[in-house]
Amino acid sequence: MAKKPDTTSTARPRGISLHIGLNSVSGAAYGGWEGPLAACEFDANDMAAIAKSKGMKSTVLLTKKGTRANALAGMRGAAKALKAGDFFFLSYSGHGGQVPDVSGDEADKQDETWCLYDGQLIDDELYFELSKFAAGVRILVLSDSCHSGTVTRVAPFMMATTHQRPKLMPPSVAMRTYREHQAFYDKLQLDIAKTAGKAAVDPDAALANVAASARLTAIVKNFKPAVLLISGCQDNQTSMDGDHNGAFTEQLLKVWSQGTFKGNYGSFHARIKATMPATQSPNLFALGKAGTFLAQTPFTV
Repeated sequence: MAKKPDTTSTARPRGISLHIGLNSVSGAAYGGWEGPLAACEFDANDMAAIAKSKGMKSTVLLTKKGTRANALAGMRGAAKALKAGDFFFLSYSGHGGQVPDVSGDEADKQDETWCLYDGQLIDDELYFELSKFAAGVRILVLSDSCHSGTVTRVAPFMMATTHQRPKLMPPSVAMRTYREHQAFYDKLQLDIAKTAGKAAVDPDAALANVAASARLTAIVKNFKPAVLLISGCQDNQTSMDGDHNGAFTEQLLKVWSQGTFKGNYGSFHARIKATMPATQSPNLFALGKAGTFLAQTPFTV
């Protein structure tokens, strides 16, 4: 007699990761500015090493490979492949920037960005891409970059030193870059608003706590996955680059301690924050139903 298949067993959760590290950008896309940094590629490789140690299938995009198309393709591929219970780990190390928010209802708003090699990825896009993941997928985003909020909360200018450089696109470069590529960035925002069925949204809070930012529903009414974002600094601060790791990534690696860290995401963030100077305080945000996710050990697939 043939043995009946075991219908009680369940497949193990699947993990996919994408790591982006840019030590420079294309001057053609940023008004001649190339934004040299030193440690971002190290950051990406170190995050990929953690992911691989946890059994994740990892993709690493370094500098010239860190294009808009490659980053979006990596996120979209993961969104198609993962289902409830699976895990997506996304890390970015590089410059943060901003472009004027043309889809919002306040003229002085600015959209936060990641400075990819051939153009910026705006926060509207990142939030929208994450919304495409299936319900029950856990998403961890680590961002070692500067993210200024509004025009009235621009990060203070910081002088670069031999060992530390701010991961912030200078405001003058941001304005020039936007002016030279205005049609492209305006269309990105308006296309997202059109796809979402809303002409006016306020996406500046796109990576803020959903419980405190109901306006996110203007972009996506039903945000299905659970997302945790640990960013390198507060909106009005500057993340610093180093010679071997960014300041945030360096402390994260120390706290993680080759996987010997014991605790959940909340205590992980608290330990990292406690080791950082007052001028750079990592932030922790949650999107979706992330309570159970927060209670897990970091990087658990």
